[in-house]
Amino acid sequence: MPYVVEGEGEPLLFVHGSLCDYRYWQPQLAGLAKSYRCVAVSLTHYWPVTDTPADMPFSWSRHADEVGEFIERFGAGPAHVVGHSRGGCVAFHFARRYPQLLRSLTLADPGGPLQIAGRPATARLPETVNALRARAAQLIEEGDVDAGLQLFVDSVSRPGFWAKSTHAFRTMAIDNAHTLARQFRDPLPAYVEEDAADVRCPVLLIDGEKSPDMFKRAAAALASWLPDARRETVRGASHGMNLAHPGAFNRYIDEFIRSVTTPNQA
Repeated sequence: MPYVVEGEGEPLLFVHGSLCDYRYWQPQLAGLAKSYRCVAVSLTHYWPVTDTPADMPFSWSRHADEVGEFIERFGAGPAHVVGHSRGGCVAFHFARRYPQLLRSLTLADPGGPLQIAGRPATARLPETVNALRARAAQLIEEGDVDAGLQLFVDSVSRPGFWAKSTHAFRTMAIDNAHTLARQFRDPLPAYVEEDAADVRCPVLLIDGEKSPDMFKRAAAALASWLPDARRETVRGASHGMNLAHPGAFNRYIDEFIRSVTTPNQA
């Protein structure tokens, strides 16, 4: 996987979500590299390597394994891992499979449906959400990329977010627009309490004050299920809280990692 690295110290790995790549984490690398060896990756199929072989499947499960393989090959020992949105789900399942490679886990607005006890085991996103996403993918495949991205991005953040986005964010999303239809054909699994028991490291859950309810519900459920979890909310921010308020987002991560690595020092 392509990656960028800045700083020295304990490894801090960032995993992006939908329509993004390692460029998404620039405010975090800029703000945290003075204390950590910050590494941001681009998952397979995402910019800058977009011409992946046709027989290479687009898979959240494969992406989870890729994160584990990357940390092993990077050779820096167990890492602190941060995942956002879809990347939060990828990071969650990486943590379940590779506990020996992880020191702490931060999930920011983790993506994916939530399995509630007593409800059918085939938990999915609401049909209205699936229909909206299908329409967004259709617009992109028909060549109306801007309209498709506006529909999707506004749905996971808030109305009007795409129009107000920075040039850098819009460029990144356009560069990765080809992944959206593949992503929808590879739906994320539901979070279930039994899976959470496999995550054995300290976990920080971050949401935005204005994030859509589906992300808030997932964060709240995981916070209650995970044995060593804490939760923070970035005030005034929505789904892209690390871009809108990087100072607060970075501070939460730094304080969390310091509490993990130097416990009971007060």
